[in-house]
Amino acid sequence: MEANAYRQFLELEKKHWWFRGRRSVYFGLLEHHLKGSRPQRVLDLGCGLGGFLEGLSRLGHKIYPSDISLESLGHCGDRGFPWGVKGSGYDLPYADGSFDLVCMFDAIEHIPDDHKVMREVTRVLAPGGHVFVSVPAYQFLYANNDRVAQHQRRYTRGMLERVFEQAGLRVVRNTHANIFLFPLILPAVLAIKVLEALVPRKLDPDHTNLSWPIPDFVHGILHGIFAAELPFSRRFDWPAGHSIAALAVKE
Repeated sequence: MEANAYRQFLELEKKHWWFRGRRSVYFGLLEHHLKGSRPQRVLDLGCGLGGFLEGLSRLGHKIYPSDISLESLGHCGDRGFPWGVKGSGYDLPYADGSFDLVCMFDAIEHIPDDHKVMREVTRVLAPGGHVFVSVPAYQFLYANNDRVAQHQRRYTRGMLERVFEQAGLRVVRNTHANIFLFPLILPAVLAIKVLEALVPRKLDPDHTNLSWPIPDFVHGILHGIFAAELPFSRRFDWPAGHSIAALAVKE
């Protein structure tokens, strides 16, 4: 990820509606499916700046950050998680069956070979352990923001299901997320893509869809709309949305 994008994420993750909405929905889904149990050892793979670590610490006993970037792990240390381990998703520095839960929050789309990573995740999962993955949806929405974030791809639910199944995992949930705002996001992103095609420009890490100035009260409203999908997401898988959240188990 571009350095400017990192700084942007640090500044915005506490108040921006997208960051807050993801945490509300994804942790809500995890809490629902864990049914009160607390995984002993949780790996946050591709943890980035550690925005999910605090929430994970309320779900599990011991949280292990891991990322390919030492700078990212330094930020995790500043958050109170100084034992992060640098490592590639292709060759995780952990023994077989080390974790009860592995989470990849908007991480696997950064990795060229997602099937290889998922096989490695399966290796470090204990029998009965779960893996939770969130990804951006629909390749036709790939735009400047994806390039700045160095995404390799966007997904469909079918693509993500195949990644799980080819690693020997059973899919438990596979739902779209960011549902209610998707009718607004879809035309906006498509309009941006048309503009990019008509007026080509160099990669600009200073301007993404997170850099638009939005008043704090609007962030609150948008977060509320995002989070409002959770009561429904606990019960069924949404067929469309801006993101995808999936949970699988190692049997």
